[in-house]
Amino acid sequence: MLIVTNATLLNPGILDTSSLPKKFLGHVLVLPRGAGLGVWLRMVLEIQILRYLVTLLPFIAAPLMVPKLAVPVMQAPVLMLILIALVELKLLRLSKSARARSMTDDDAARRLDTLTFRARACLRAIAANHQMADGDLRLVIEQSELARVAPLTLVSVQIETPNPHLPPLDARDRAILTAGLFDADLTERDLLAVNHKADLYMRDIAQPARAVSAHARLAAYLEPKGATP
Repeated sequence: MLIVTNATLLNPGILDTSSLPKKFLGHVLVLPRGAGLGVWLRMVLEIQILRYLVTLLPFIAAPLMVPKLAVPVMQAPVLMLILIALVELKLLRLSKSARARSMTDDDAARRLDTLTFRARACLRAIAANHQMADGDLRLVIEQSELARVAPLTLVSVQIETPNPHLPPLDARDRAILTAGLFDADLTERDLLAVNHKADLYMRDIAQPARAVSAHARLAAYLEPKGATP
């Protein structure tokens, strides 16, 4: 899971938006700050043109290794398109029937209910942390639709007032999201299975800031000082 905010990006300019929900995958290039090699490789896999080039490597390598194959290879664009289609549609994605039978409707609903409950709890804690009293906070959870590879999950907090924006999240906010969203009972892969079934890869969950209790606000105010609410 990558929490998308100023502190976690090398290119925070991509956070600018004029409408919500802000979508990242397929629209902008996300460059994570301080990420490990595995995360970078997974991000690279999202770049469609690079996937195409890797898929077509046999057609590129064959003429170099056997020059007399250059002309036949260059005259076989249909084979190239077929290979790309097989990789993109069969290997990296699930068919409609496979998505439908991946889980029952009851299991999908239960997982979404759990996600909604946890997301709103996280938003209430973040609103209390910043003493927000107006507007709706939205937790946007976006996943890559690619299957049979490690899930890629982007999580952001978005607010419509006074204008659409993604507020900066401090270390405490990010810890709230890291601890509160996914665990062994609801993993990123569990959510991806639900999204595959629905063919919907962005979840937008709202929480009114005014609904945060006074107790939660007091606890958030006292916690940095080491006090017990």
